[in-house]
Amino acid sequence: MSTLSAELVKLKRSLAWPIVVLLPIVLVLAGAATRLANGRTPDNGWHTVWLQSVGFYGLFPLAIGIAILGSLVWRAEHRGSNWNALMSGLTSSLRIVTAKAVVVAGLTAIMQVILLAAVIVIGKVVFGLPGMLPGEYFGVTGLLIVATIPAAATQSALSMFLRSFAVPSAVALVASGSSTVALMALGNAALVSPYGLATRTALLGTGSFVDTGVITGSDVTAILAAAVVLFTVVITVSSAALEHLDTRT
Repeated sequence: MSTLSAELVKLKRSLAWPIVVLLPIVLVLAGAATRLANGRTPDNGWHTVWLQSVGFYGLFPLAIGIAILGSLVWRAEHRGSNWNALMSGLTSSLRIVTAKAVVVAGLTAIMQVILLAAVIVIGKVVFGLPGMLPGEYFGVTGLLIVATIPAAATQSALSMFLRSFAVPSAVALVASGSSTVALMALGNAALVSPYGLATRTALLGTGSFVDTGVITGSDVTAILAAAVVLFTVVITVSSAALEHLDTRT
């Protein structure tokens, strides 16, 4: 059985699924709650529904969700003697790190799809908006799936070294907050941060914070390029670090 296949088998009874399903749904509902409480419909239709859901989601809940997923994916390795079995096995550090990162990224991708579905349901069923969610937001969802891969790899790497659930989540919260500030100050230069990359992509087309409201080809290119470079760097560094670790007593 391959390393990735083994990781996928572990997901069958994983506690990650409630996070994947409930986090995006709760945030979309929270975004709609204020308007529902005031008896108001979205001023700008689908754009408002997307902004009030995904715009806030990208500021820090997304990063924290990824951090929790990373901790859950590495949870089994930090129990009992599993870490020693992992380190004494024949599987290379690169394969271990890559497989774990792919699983966290895959769970994160599913989370984005559920977020998209929740936005559509809220827009159609709760607010009764005409037509369908504009196609640009389907594109942003696809781009967000790619853009969150480096953050998933980073959180996976943190959870590889840290048994704690709280510390990786705290790192994600601080990093996403500082990355948002960096985006406002530096623009796309802040895409050097995996968290800045995820936030920038989530805000794409919203016209809020650092976004102009217009999705340009240069923005898409910068996001895709940053995702490839950052993922490569994170995997390379974390694999090298794991290679130098030893078993635990």
